[in-house]
Amino acid sequence: MQNTYIREATQDDLSQIVDIYNHYIKNTLITFDEEPYTVSQLSDKILSLQKNYPVLVMHTGDSVLGYAYAAAWKAKTAYKHSAETTIYIHPDHEGKGLGQRLYNALLSSLALFEVVNAIACITIPNEASIKLHEKLGFKKIGRFDKVGYKMEQWVDVEYWQKHV
Repeated sequence: MQNTYIREATQDDLSQIVDIYNHYIKNTLITFDEEPYTVSQLSDKILSLQKNYPVLVMHTGDSVLGYAYAAAWKAKTAYKHSAETTIYIHPDHEGKGLGQRLYNALLSSLALFEVVNAIACITIPNEASIKLHEKLGFKKIGRFDKVGYKMEQWVDVEYWQKHV
């Protein structure tokens, strides 16, 4: 693979980010979104996130290999130093170590946004995500059973936390 780079997401990345995310919406339980996004919908979301949090892409040349971002953990202001982290890797590039590199970049950037707690919500089962979060030093905090229903099945989630 060519050299890969990590940078802030731009409007030029949106169509590839939408393609990556829509794959996970349509084919997996990893996200609880059930309807595919349009570029316009995602643009609004990314612009809103970038006001307060990092939104990163990993790319090689013109190809986006994955993206990661942080978002408000809860709306109440006392939660402002905690953020929910999210990462998606293009399905053709899973299992190559890109996720760990991109996630490390995201975690490193959180201090610039005065975030001290990274919180990940992982749909279960998802062994690859659990292994990634363990490698990055996250600790399992809790589990909620049957909190989502997608693709004709009940889905559990676990919450993982890391002090950054």
